[in-house]
Amino acid sequence: MKHIIIAFIFTGILMSCNSSDKKNTTTENSSEMETTEKRTSNDSIRELKSIVTDADLIATALLSAPEESRSESKVIGYNMKGEFVTLKEGNNEFIILADDPNKSGFSAACYHKDLEPFMARGRALKAEGKTPQDIFEIREEEMKSGALKITTGATLHIYYGSKTAFDPETFKVDGAKLRYVVYMPFATSESTGLPEAPAASNHPWIMNPGTHRAHIMISPLPEEK
Repeated sequence: MKHIIIAFIFTGILMSCNSSDKKNTTTENSSEMETTEKRTSNDSIRELKSIVTDADLIATALLSAPEESRSESKVIGYNMKGEFVTLKEGNNEFIILADDPNKSGFSAACYHKDLEPFMARGRALKAEGKTPQDIFEIREEEMKSGALKITTGATLHIYYGSKTAFDPETFKVDGAKLRYVVYMPFATSESTGLPEAPAASNHPWIMNPGTHRAHIMISPLPEEK
């Protein structure tokens, strides 16, 4: 009888130990999972940086160009001192206009080098104090007279957004997205078959039809976060 009682007591002690071990193991596992989740969450939140140097201007502007062309693209624009300069030399078909650090929001544009005379003319007229409508009318007349030219099919890529903070590892500007323009001087809806308003946010359409600034607009859907 004494042996049976001792056996029962021993069994009870073993069960109690097992139960305690399971609780400890569960608590440890839960704690490890919590730590891992916190670490993963912290790793995914990368601190953004403000544009404060010319190098920042160049790095963020380059994202407006196709990835394979960035290293050889020329970058121009206002530096942090407010001077319009060549920020980076290049030797391919693209010229990139960096974001103006003195304006709110972010906007960088990459365009085919054949568009530079047209773009430079616009900048010069603006510097003279001409209004956007004045610039439009002057370049319209110069295009019609042949004094100014736009190569049909030349492209413009615009990387833009309401914020200027960027990821220092990828150089992506927070919330910025791309919009594409294909210049088709004096083209119309009838000559291209494109509507004058987008059927959806990522569908092409023609803007300024029938004028020197007629162009196909394409606004891709924003990336999912």
